[in-house]
Formats: sequence, C-alpha cells, structure tokens
Amino acid sequence: MNLKSTVNQQGEVVTQIIHFIGGEKRTFHGIISESIKQGQFTKFKTIDGTMICINDKNVLCIEIFKEQ
Repeated sequence: MNLKSTVNQQGEVVTQIIHFIGGEKRTFHGIISESIKQGQFTKFKTIDGTMICINDKNVLCIEIFKEQ
C-alpha cells in the first residue's frame, strides 16, 4: 500500500492522530502530505518546518484529517 498517495487524497495539509502500542496517542497538525516518506521510520514535515520520524513497528493505526 502506498500511504503517501492515500494521504494526498485527504488534502495537501493534514492532521494525523497516531495510535501507538500501549495506548498512547499523539496528534500532529500541519503535516505536508507530499513530504511523507516511508521506510523503517515514516518521516514527514510540518508547515512550520519541523521534521518528525515515527518508528512504524510501534504504531497500531493512524487517523488522518484534512485541514481547512
């Protein structure tokens, strides 16, 4: 599955709520959809220039919302 193309369908800038193993959730706002790169770590940039790396093996699911 190509997560990048799926997220792009939601919009150019999105919010993601990432659910981690163990029950913790983190919300990231202002994610630039085209910046998402997948590998052992999923990497993306936000509109304020922050780069975030997430270890995929610790993730249960990701909720994605289009930002207005």
